[in-house]
Amino acid sequence: MNTAELKNFLADSPPSTVNLVIKKHFDALTDQQARYAHYISKAAFTGTRVTLRQVSPESESIFDFIIELYKSTNGDWKSVQQKAGVTDDDLKYFLEYSAQFLGNCGNYKGFGDSKFVPRCEEKTFDALASVSPKAQEYYKATNGAIFSSNDTGIMHLGFLDDGHMTTYYPDSKGITKAEIDAVDKFLSKKKLLPENTRLHKNADGSFDLLVASAVTQIPAEGGDVGKETEFTIDSGALEGRKIKLVYGDYSKEMKLIADYHKKAAENAENENQKNMQIAYAKSFESGSLEAFKDAQRFWIRDKGPMVESNIGFVETYRDPSGIRGEWEGFAATVNLDRTRAFGALVDAAESMIPKLPWSNDFEKDKFLSPDFTSLEVLSFAGSGIPAGINIPNYDDIRQSEGFKNVSLGNVLSAKAPNEKIPFIAEADLAIYQKYRDPAFEVQVGIHELLGHGTGKLLQETAPGVFNFDQNSPPISPVTNKPVTTYYKPGETWGSVFGSIASSYEECRAECVAMALSCDFEILKIFGFGDGKIDIDGEAGDVLYAAYLSMARAGIASLELWDPKSRKWGQAHSQARFSILKCFLESPEEFCKLDYKNDDLSDLTIKLDRSKITTAGRKAVESYLQKLHIYKSTADVENGTKFYNQMTEVEPEFWGSKIRNEVLRNKQPRKVFVQANTVLDEASGKVSLVEYEPSLEGMIKSYAERNV
Repeated sequence: MNTAELKNFLADSPPSTVNLVIKKHFDALTDQQARYAHYISKAAFTGTRVTLRQVSPESESIFDFIIELYKSTNGDWKSVQQKAGVTDDDLKYFLEYSAQFLGNCGNYKGFGDSKFVPRCEEKTFDALASVSPKAQEYYKATNGAIFSSNDTGIMHLGFLDDGHMTTYYPDSKGITKAEIDAVDKFLSKKKLLPENTRLHKNADGSFDLLVASAVTQIPAEGGDVGKETEFTIDSGALEGRKIKLVYGDYSKEMKLIADYHKKAAENAENENQKNMQIAYAKSFESGSLEAFKDAQRFWIRDKGPMVESNIGFVETYRDPSGIRGEWEGFAATVNLDRTRAFGALVDAAESMIPKLPWSNDFEKDKFLSPDFTSLEVLSFAGSGIPAGINIPNYDDIRQSEGFKNVSLGNVLSAKAPNEKIPFIAEADLAIYQKYRDPAFEVQVGIHELLGHGTGKLLQETAPGVFNFDQNSPPISPVTNKPVTTYYKPGETWGSVFGSIASSYEECRAECVAMALSCDFEILKIFGFGDGKIDIDGEAGDVLYAAYLSMARAGIASLELWDPKSRKWGQAHSQARFSILKCFLESPEEFCKLDYKNDDLSDLTIKLDRSKITTAGRKAVESYLQKLHIYKSTADVENGTKFYNQMTEVEPEFWGSKIRNEVLRNKQPRKVFVQANTVLDEASGKVSLVEYEPSLEGMIKSYAERNV
């Protein structure tokens, strides 16, 4: 890789380290609530090593190297520098890399899935490693992978047969996408859920399905599909091949995590919390995802708790197949003031859903009113922290039992100092800076509740049993003809749409947010305007900032598109780029890119504010309708073709000219420095330990977690 190419993979200098401010909210908890939060936090961060192993083969050794260097001098980095004989810049670049590594829980970006490498030379790390024999041992175990960048394919997460990096298919020489897909289809047919698994291909062509569990043998009572552990694929290209269930992936970590959940159960405030924690413990001990789904059911029923949490193999963005989950977990306190606004949005939901561009035939029979809370994050373990969450991801639970929404307030409000704002015109800057945060909160609220929370999947729920009238199928508003496709027994949204499912669903939810943020009744709920259309008032300012933000995000997303592999590295970015294209391709122009310079160095977004609620909303709703109907009817052929067209990056103008300008203006992503909790066993009291929002503070916070 040449120097110009490598520049795009260098660690941020400096990364933006910001605190997740939590003390005021943590101090308001009772001792029992604080212990409950403490044990969940411990469980979540104990899974750090699981996440590291899910990112790359070298990530765990890099983590141990960084932490051991810290411990060798108790965080005295000047002493490390003197012993290693490295320059101030060398030490700075090491600390910058380390903080970014810990913030992403691996050496690939949690948002973007591309590798990042240190800005110093390899000899700097060699010298630093020599300071401590143990650190040197961990450094050697990385096998030079910290700096390796000769193979451009390996700089991105993805399928092995595309030349990319993934550890969801460990030690599986020659495994292909087609084989993975065939195994996944077989597992779906057996109703064996894949989220907590990895797949290993043996030299003889058979497969081991590695199940995350504390136990290393199938439980005596059997697993989720009985006591059988060996299967033979009975059809397709892999007919006759064997699949064996192998329990005990991440066994040590799963045992510790299960024990923390048992302690959390002892400190639960109600039966739903207690049963949830017991179900989590059972799932992580036994590898049962049915037990995990039970935990999610109890979680949904735990309405309005002061301590909110979720944990497990939840999001499937980083598995190239889009079905295996990455470890994450959080504990948070509820912000009662902000939660009231979200509660009002929930109350208004049933009147808002009919405004979406599809009929009742494609909507849940009954809107299951969820909990929607604004949270202040105490701990969030994983490869990145989102602004909002809508889970569980299991369609059968969502369709019949419900879901929960959370907005993460101290993530939304965390600001990096001196943040540049490219692509916003000077005339729009004041409104954008004043209203982008409120606009984003509105967007996140609608996205999570009315985006992910809406829609019916037309299904054959059991052989010959349908959740729609099979004899008189609904009329598709896209084709104006009766629908002909639907989900078969055992099929899920993820299993049918595969690797595009995550990005496609994020796009659908973002489009719902863009469409319904044009409704001034919703803006009133968040404290803007009186509910009447007033594009020139404060509510109009919030709406204008929301559309500016989405268009700007669409441009900035090109950082995460790789011109060599022509591959998107992040689900939300792919979605936002397609929404920008939707804006620009509106039959009635309301959005355009404004520039005079050939190199696009003066590129800004130009939005006609007066047309957002007309031309803008109409364009978004047209796009949204297609996305929704294709998803609802399991029309994977047309849905995939359409979404690929909308996310296609034309290589010259978009992929080169605009992307170069995006890279020139790219901003470092925030690295969140989180507090730790410490339990005094004698008194039962939990104290909060906070850290400086600095490179050193980030490393110290992880070193003191002792994972």
